[in-house]
Amino acid sequence: MTTAEWVFDGGRPCLHLVNTLRDRHRGGRELLTTPSALTEWLGLAGYGGRATAADLATARQLREAVDRVTRAVSAGERPGRADVAVLNSVAVSAPAPALRVDADGTPHRTAQGSAGRVAASLAALAVDAIELVTSSPCVRVCAADDCGLRFADSSPKRNRQWCSMARCGNRAKARAHYARRQR
Repeated sequence: MTTAEWVFDGGRPCLHLVNTLRDRHRGGRELLTTPSALTEWLGLAGYGGRATAADLATARQLREAVDRVTRAVSAGERPGRADVAVLNSVAVSAPAPALRVDADGTPHRTAQGSAGRVAASLAALAVDAIELVTSSPCVRVCAADDCGLRFADSSPKRNRQWCSMARCGNRAKARAHYARRQR
């Protein structure tokens, strides 16, 4: 896995996790293939910990539950009970925040409790998903034919089409321009 394959264009941490399964429109391409891949993604996403095989299974289960719940709520539908249960069971393991002060006086927010760092990271992602779906979300799928990433549309008119203007939006506009010039 190269860090170039990870993208963080979802607008929310929980959607960044959802986007670790690419090409969903073509059957999916898994990026979280090993515990070390999950460890790498967590580090790049601003979380931490050394993932195990059990953590990987939990992350994948959480990812799919987040995807189904956010899309259902965005479409005005009732999310599945099993998916809600997954979010709740992972979120409940979130440790309470604690304050740690370095020797130089710099304060840091840390987690207290017995949950491991990966479990705490996954719990934070589940909490983010719960916060997203309870705040009138608009989760969309990128309009680019070859993308399919999920993103939170927070545009004023809720009409954003692409996961990233720099990637998919620019390519779509360039293709449209090229097609117009060919006519």
